[in-house]
Amino acid sequence: MQAFLLAAGLGTRLRPLTNDRPKALVEVNGHTLLEINILNLIANGADRIVVNVHHFGDMVIDFISSRRWDAEILVSDERDCLLDTGAGLKKASQYFLPDQPVLVHNVDILSRLSLKEIYDYHIDSKSVGTLAVGLRPTSRQLLFNSDGILCGWRNSSSGEEIKCENFIEPVDSYAFSGISVVSPSLWQALPPADAPYPIIPAYLKLANCHRISRFVHNPADWLDVGKPETLAIAKSFVTY
Repeated sequence: MQAFLLAAGLGTRLRPLTNDRPKALVEVNGHTLLEINILNLIANGADRIVVNVHHFGDMVIDFISSRRWDAEILVSDERDCLLDTGAGLKKASQYFLPDQPVLVHNVDILSRLSLKEIYDYHIDSKSVGTLAVGLRPTSRQLLFNSDGILCGWRNSSSGEEIKCENFIEPVDSYAFSGISVVSPSLWQALPPADAPYPIIPAYLKLANCHRISRFVHNPADWLDVGKPETLAIAKSFVTY
């Protein structure tokens, strides 16, 4: 399995912890989020992991090089320009093996999910993309049709809505969990990484002509640690 770990973000929600370090090096029980996620990816079968860097990027590179890993760890360098999640994935794709899907994972997400199960589910689904989602309260919702295929997006607070060409009522709404699997044809179809752009609008555009599926998981096995209040909860969520 190959994986892409999104670790370049500014970590603004975790300030002041990220005033002198990247969010990837914020610690839970004495272990950095970067280490926790790399080890979890390896435990789930990843043997090639690409990590993107920007905010305090030198610190992330030094951390990676200072340890021995049971996988090949490569760096996608965004220190000159933070590319956001979509362009970041596109830039990192130069390091992916061209004949295998890649599991994409945010560094500020911790989970007890079987990442291998999500990866295998993606392969069996014959989709070009699979998004891990859960039933959690959120204003920003991904919409899926009765076949479990991505067909839209809705912001319940603003009323804004994006409908793909395959949008057919009734639809199911879920919160995106920051974990996905994408096949080569999908990352090849992404716009060039000439300027920053987010991944969800890109997925929605590609959903008009590509099959993007959902993988529904138990919300109790997932935690967003991108803010101080959930970072505190992570101390009991992760045990070493």
